[in-house]
Amino acid sequence: MGGVPAVTTGDRAAYEGPAEGEAPYDLITMGRIGVDLYPLKTGVPLAEADTFGKFLGGSPANVAVAAARLGRRSAVITRTGADPFGAYLRAELRGFGVDDRWAGEVAGYPTPVTFCEIFPPDDFPLYFYRFPKAPDLEIRPEEVDRDAVRAARVFWMTGTGLSAEPSRSATLAALEARSKAGTTVFDLDWRPMLWEGPPQPWYEQALGRATVAVGNTEECAVATGESEPYAAARALLAAGVELAVVKRGPRGVLAVHRDGTAVEVPPVPVTVVNGLGAGDAFGGALCHGLLAGWDLARTLRYANAAGAIVASRLACSTAMPFPHEVEEVLGRAAGV
Repeated sequence: MGGVPAVTTGDRAAYEGPAEGEAPYDLITMGRIGVDLYPLKTGVPLAEADTFGKFLGGSPANVAVAAARLGRRSAVITRTGADPFGAYLRAELRGFGVDDRWAGEVAGYPTPVTFCEIFPPDDFPLYFYRFPKAPDLEIRPEEVDRDAVRAARVFWMTGTGLSAEPSRSATLAALEARSKAGTTVFDLDWRPMLWEGPPQPWYEQALGRATVAVGNTEECAVATGESEPYAAARALLAAGVELAVVKRGPRGVLAVHRDGTAVEVPPVPVTVVNGLGAGDAFGGALCHGLLAGWDLARTLRYANAAGAIVASRLACSTAMPFPHEVEEVLGRAAGV
């Protein structure tokens, strides 16, 4: 398979700013997308599973869906293969209310598929089929609509987008276009099987151009060398962000702002069915709270509740909660 794969569609309409009376994008995410195939029974090894559900997947796509479910105007910059699975993913984005104008096709690379084994409460092995290369790693700097990225109220990018060229250069170009305008979120998103070299130099560059960093303790350790939550948060702030959010699993979440504000929020108790989409629900809800101008504690409680809802469900994208569902969970937690 020689030469450079051609982008056959995508960037179908140049962004010219919001039309008269139309709000700008609340959120633009950038990066990974694919088809998730999950066994419809939990506790069944893949070798024995015989029925699967098909869902839109990929963290940036899921975050855009989560925000759209909460009423936010969102879009995703990504690429699929020029195949039926790619058409399925774009249809799903539109069905969820996510603008797919920058979800183009790349000829020559198939749309990725990801299988998951589901062994609650805390074992969810992932099997990525992103070979010979994922189309979402073929986003090129010249294809990034810098005006749209600059205008969005929140821009969300991930560590996986930095794992290979030309996506790496495209992601850094998008960050440069932002120039820390609005809220720029770096989801540390460490997927070691998708990297061929050390991530630290690229994480360092991205942290210097972002305003918010979000990751679990393992991801923070990769980015900063620190795994203790407060030390990791301080290291992320020192790297350039204004707000560091450290997810601690059963210990809840810690957020530290450059102004000295530090907030710890406990998890919402839940019977876990599939924990994989919880972080994406958390991310979409985090963006929602930041856009709403809520204080940090309220934002984190809301994001935790959204994540807990998805952890109690099988899928990721289709499981993203609506506002009334999050409010119900918060009400129960508060004894209302």
